[in-house]
Amino acid sequence: MSIDFRKVIEENKEQFYQDLDQVMQVESVKGTPAEQAPFGKGPKKALETALALARKYGFETAIVNDAVGYAQWGEAEEYIGVVGHLDVVPAGDGWSFPPFKLSKQDQRFYGRGILDNKGPILACLFGLKLLKELNLPIKKTIRIVFGTDEESGSSDIPLYLSEEKAPQFGFTPDCKYPVVYGERGIVNYEILTTFSEAELTILGEFIGDQARDHVPDDLSVAINGTEIHVIGKRAPSNAPELGENAITLLAEKIIQENRTSGKLADYFSWIVKSLANQHYGEGLGIDFSDADSGKLMITPYQLIKKGNQLALSVAIRYPVSIEESDVTKALEAHLPAESQLEVSRRIKSSHFPKEDPNVQTLASVYEEVTGLDGTPVTTTGATYARFVPNIVAFGPSFPGQKGIAHNRDEYMDEEDLLLNMEIYMRGMLKLIE
Repeated sequence: MSIDFRKVIEENKEQFYQDLDQVMQVESVKGTPAEQAPFGKGPKKALETALALARKYGFETAIVNDAVGYAQWGEAEEYIGVVGHLDVVPAGDGWSFPPFKLSKQDQRFYGRGILDNKGPILACLFGLKLLKELNLPIKKTIRIVFGTDEESGSSDIPLYLSEEKAPQFGFTPDCKYPVVYGERGIVNYEILTTFSEAELTILGEFIGDQARDHVPDDLSVAINGTEIHVIGKRAPSNAPELGENAITLLAEKIIQENRTSGKLADYFSWIVKSLANQHYGEGLGIDFSDADSGKLMITPYQLIKKGNQLALSVAIRYPVSIEESDVTKALEAHLPAESQLEVSRRIKSSHFPKEDPNVQTLASVYEEVTGLDGTPVTTTGATYARFVPNIVAFGPSFPGQKGIAHNRDEYMDEEDLLLNMEIYMRGMLKLIE
């Protein structure tokens, strides 16, 4: 049967936008655990809203341990899994559009989660609905799986896998194209540097939006009662080269204006020398790289006072051929005096055989639809592919599209959203027919 995917999508897109908007309007940021809502009421409400749509589409649905839900087509126990998430990072300030609503201007959609990850996973669900309505014969069961804690460490996945089998194969639409077969290792360090009480007396608290998911863009501190304030440029923490880091900008300003002396001045000079615009670890002797995954990447994301210490937190994404111990050993040799390292987060690298027939199927679909090279690649990001066995990352960002997620005015072009739906429809059909 020959299917005109683009015609089918075009005829149904307005309904898709209406349904997507229902989920976009839920402020699904992680909150205080509540009864039957382990990650807060927002993520749980988004899950219930998505599953209500799935039932309207005629799919069997279920919620597992109040953490993960799925919509299923087929009866077999073994299944193909499409695993995305409905939780989002906080909106932050400075939006031109309401963050928790689907807004459209000049053929571009805006809203928190339109790219990461409500738009893509809902495109998969709606695309599967369109396939189901074509009454196609299928040989395998498929599930659209909705997580609710991806942005905060994926602690939802163990709750799912404790009750359900892992998919026999699948993908997460939460990264980039083409197929992503490998994800770098991630380690976050807190660099604790000790000062005398007198040395830190002149320094106030650091004030600004600092979190591990993004490059900080607004930071201030009072020194001897005078406020030092800098404005940088926010970017995702896995794309530091696209931002302007307020931590290093603040250190540069403090040094340039001679605001400190002695050990404190040495410390801020070390930040500038080691980290300012040195995103690949070259300032700290950790500039590892390999052919498959490229260069190590480092992002300073938080600077705070902690008693008589300054605590600088950095996120490092290291190549798949490198061990965390290699990074730690090299980094320890380049710290300021009286400093120690503490690991605050670690995620091992992941790797899936790029020669696998299912990976090659997805690569072929991508090439067929876009005309672009589908050779599988690696990523600096962290997706559900690290935590769900047998899946890879696949879309939604096309080559050259980077640094959009986690920013204010998060967006996705209408053309790209619909092109994603076509790729996912074709890919899902190939995997289950």
